[in-house]
Amino acid sequence: MGNRNNSLVKTACMAVILLAGTQALAQAPGGRGGPLAGFNVTPVIPAVSTVAAIPGIRPVTGGGEAWNSSPAQWPGHGIADYNYEINEYLISGTAAGEPYTTRLVIRKPSNNSDFSGLVVAESMHPIGGAHAFEYNSIYIMDSGHIAVEISTLGADQIREFNPARYGDIQISPTQTSEILAQAGALIKSSQSPIAALNPRNMILWGTSASSAILTRYLPAHAVFTLADGSNIYDGFMPTSNGSEIAAVDVPMIQVPTQHEYGNGATTLQDSDEAGSQFRVYEFAGLAHLDARNNSARVTQNDCQHPISMLPQEAYFSVALHHLLQWVDKGIVPPRAPRILMDNFVDNDGSLMALDANGNAQSGIRNPYVDVAAYKYTMVNEPTEAAMNSAAGVMGPALLCRLSGWQTPVAQANLRREYGTTTTYVSRFESRLNALEAEGWSLPVYHDLIMADARKVQF
Repeated sequence: MGNRNNSLVKTACMAVILLAGTQALAQAPGGRGGPLAGFNVTPVIPAVSTVAAIPGIRPVTGGGEAWNSSPAQWPGHGIADYNYEINEYLISGTAAGEPYTTRLVIRKPSNNSDFSGLVVAESMHPIGGAHAFEYNSIYIMDSGHIAVEISTLGADQIREFNPARYGDIQISPTQTSEILAQAGALIKSSQSPIAALNPRNMILWGTSASSAILTRYLPAHAVFTLADGSNIYDGFMPTSNGSEIAAVDVPMIQVPTQHEYGNGATTLQDSDEAGSQFRVYEFAGLAHLDARNNSARVTQNDCQHPISMLPQEAYFSVALHHLLQWVDKGIVPPRAPRILMDNFVDNDGSLMALDANGNAQSGIRNPYVDVAAYKYTMVNEPTEAAMNSAAGVMGPALLCRLSGWQTPVAQANLRREYGTTTTYVSRFESRLNALEAEGWSLPVYHDLIMADARKVQF
């Protein structure tokens, strides 16, 4: 996991970095100053059960450039390649006693008959990203799911990006949870832009800061309902998050990454009991940030060490698939072992137990760590240029630290273990096939994963 003086200290400080930034931003005039302004403000929710109001909705009609919240796409696997479309709206209502207007984006199959009936909703990450879509895009589009993005914290930057198009956006941090409830109720209502498609179930997804928005929403889940008393969201999936999360009455899968479980993530245990349907999935080698196709935000020039190319999307999507099957079909997902912790740093610089290649032991496996050509380490180190960037708290220095890095396994070791690259590829694919059969890898990513194996040379 890296040396004792760098990785452990900085991993433990990730939350502190984020909170320090949000506190500084919250002290800016008017509570503004950046995408995380107001992040430390507790959302207001009613004290008693409340039917969520249905906000008004209208298409965005302003001119000029649209805000691109999903630039991190696999080459050749974008919106057009899957015959998807992006529809952008403004929704307006009253939340926490004050009026609001914010942005709602729906990414859907252009052919309505391709819709699966399932919706993955997310609160836009305060950096301005639709990470639920970005980090699961191939699976979402290949499956015909609809992705809904709701702008909450960070919406000010969208208005300021193009006032002619988004000038009406106005939202307070105290309104965040109620807006999520109202937007979700809208999607399930007869006023929804997808009402004619009869969506069956909808989950709320988050990662990192948007996971924090999700977990802050959970008390509102117990308060806000649809008019018939049913749940607005049918499941939850916080990722890049290792906090202790209270049980709710719908399925939830929490996905810490090596940034979180490297120092010990949640101690909550898996459960199938009604009112406490819960899983924790710890995938070996995953970083907090998916840097692979994220060059619009973080590049190799920002980081001292080679950025990890382990595809976070392929494994977040495994968890998402299991959650949707749980919610929609009642298929109880498998339980998985946690990452093995030896809680001793003097042997390898990590609180985790590491294998001979320096990768985490146990947890949910993948061929990148089981047939390893690289050691995957957290956290990366920003370059001086990244440290001096004027991009602010969510700039390249922090994004680099939230990324992983990879160190090649010695070629002599690879030759000794596999003999030839042909044997390496064969064993890699054999392991991948086994994981697919066990439900720990999705066939839709098979060719992309195998392309990585075929790049290995020794």
